[in-house]
Amino acid sequence: MRTFDLTPFYRSTIGFDRLFNLLDQNASDASAPGYPPYNIERTGDNAYRITVAVSGFSPAELSIVTKENQLTIKGEKTANENGSKSEVLYRGIAARAFERAFQLADYVTVKNASLENGLLHVDLVREIPEAKKPRSIPITTSAQAAPQVVDQTGEKAAA
Repeated sequence: MRTFDLTPFYRSTIGFDRLFNLLDQNASDASAPGYPPYNIERTGDNAYRITVAVSGFSPAELSIVTKENQLTIKGEKTANENGSKSEVLYRGIAARAFERAFQLADYVTVKNASLENGLLHVDLVREIPEAKKPRSIPITTSAQAAPQVVDQTGEKAAA
């Protein structure tokens, strides 16, 4: 497997630390297992949905945490929740613990999460503050915006 050393880029760039940290993180996560499978969908202009296949997990066994632009979904199966003492001859349904992390862009927040038919749906929305949104500035011509003349004769007479 190839590894890339990004150290020279850290020395010669300013303000791109987060970009190179993300590249380092993705390079190290290349060997991460693919369990549980997930989909990422765009449901609107600024709306997204992450769907994670968590069959066999109850809502109490799942946790969703957001911290510093990172969404983490964890699942921990409790030991033999049905109380029966049956012997499993073949285990084909995965019941192992998992942790899946997603890097969120700026101003993306989690709106809600729901569990239905073994699929965990996490709805996200990007809410850009008004101060960060682009605004158009009207352009005036010289005929529309004539320079204003300031009359200071009244101020001199009063002094």
